[in-house]
Amino acid sequence: MGSGLALVIVDHQGPALTLVLALAVGIFAQSVSRHLRIPGIVLLLLAGAWLGPDGLAWIDPRSLGVGLVSVVDLAVAVILFEGGLNLGISRLRREQTSIRRLVTWGALITLVGGALAARWCLDWPWMRSFVFGGLVVVTGPTVVGPLVRDLRLRPRIATVLEAEGVLIDPIGAILAALLLGISLQGIESIWDAPMVLAVSLGFGAIAGVIAGFALAWLLRVRNIVPEGYENIFALAYVLLLYQGCDEFVSHSGILAVTAAGVVVGNLRTRVDRDLREFKDQLTVLLIGLLFVLLAAEVRFEDVLALGWSGLAVVGLLVLVIRPLNVGLSTLGSDLSLRERLFVSWIAPRGIVAAAVASVTATALESQGVPGGPELRAMVFLCIAGTVVLAGLTGGPMATLLKVRLPGRETVAILGAQGLGLELAIQLRSGGVPVVFLDSNPANCRRAEEAGFRVIYGDALHERTLQRARFENVGSAIGLTPNQMLNSIFASRAR
Repeated sequence: MGSGLALVIVDHQGPALTLVLALAVGIFAQSVSRHLRIPGIVLLLLAGAWLGPDGLAWIDPRSLGVGLVSVVDLAVAVILFEGGLNLGISRLRREQTSIRRLVTWGALITLVGGALAARWCLDWPWMRSFVFGGLVVVTGPTVVGPLVRDLRLRPRIATVLEAEGVLIDPIGAILAALLLGISLQGIESIWDAPMVLAVSLGFGAIAGVIAGFALAWLLRVRNIVPEGYENIFALAYVLLLYQGCDEFVSHSGILAVTAAGVVVGNLRTRVDRDLREFKDQLTVLLIGLLFVLLAAEVRFEDVLALGWSGLAVVGLLVLVIRPLNVGLSTLGSDLSLRERLFVSWIAPRGIVAAAVASVTATALESQGVPGGPELRAMVFLCIAGTVVLAGLTGGPMATLLKVRLPGRETVAILGAQGLGLELAIQLRSGGVPVVFLDSNPANCRRAEEAGFRVIYGDALHERTLQRARFENVGSAIGLTPNQMLNSIFASRAR
């Protein structure tokens, strides 16, 4: 009976069944990984491989045809917009030198280093090697973010890792796309690449900033977007921004949505809390969908064919290229040697690398250019290797290098007004860090003007507590006029 049912599923499999199964399995895998406190990507990769054509054959991404590329592109746009929402400009300014170098010179070092590693270890042609180098430039913000929160890293090093993860993704994706174009069009296009890269980055950044201010204004002014429609309006806006920018300037949309996310995330709107929570949940859904689909595309024989040479490439990326990248990018910065060593150790690849690798391999195969499956398999080997390494060794390395916060010293105060402000002033004078949580914009503004860190949103929601970095909080105090709210907040904080 069981084998007959499996046969029916495979024989009648279509794109709808593939999408539904990938969605369901993606959410289930991430739910289990959260209970087990392991990176979700590990279970997603295993689930995709197990249910793909080389396993039970229940999920076949090829049934989606050319639609798979569109699904991947639009999902990545939403994921990167959500990543930008969580980057605070004030935090970026404090570490701007290191971050700027990591996403510029650091990206170039990883590009060249990854290409040389693939050329020497795998004996790939130069163009395929450079396409691989472009693919592994990115890190994984969806992996780095939870890892940073769980490890309770010092704010400076946490800011560098999170900002690099979000900002370098569009740069790496554009680099990989340009190098793919060069490999398909021929050697003459190499000389046009710097200009194309500059135009894509420049247009994407400018369009994203303008679009971000426009979206923030639309969400701030009442009677423009109907109440209750704000989240779906923002979703449609982001997808239109991504596709529209790509129509004007190729590959510019991915940077545009990231820049728009940063702008909207740092401006006050009337739906800050709801928008962040909606995009956060949508991102979890899309990450699960994409990783299961893309992992199912990878063939076991392609990964096994890489052999020890493939593992050698991963080793060079982790032990040589990444330390060289961070060492040169943070030279003369405020980061201590211990912090620089830890940043060198943490560079897991994530969903953007997987998505762009899949699109790249599909493009090579459609043009009859060899090497697409091998390229996809090598990138997924890098993702699996770096994610498992970061997940298993991040904690011991953080402890060894003493980059964790010494204790839960921060005091979280619900209610940025009256007694709460007076208490915070006294605590600050004694050297105790304070974070406010409040859903009243006027209260938040007064506390920020007094120099305190303020988290705007519903303090009873887990997402708000995560934004307040409750992993660093040792005491939580409710000081609003609503005693019931204060009591529930204390219970949630505990």
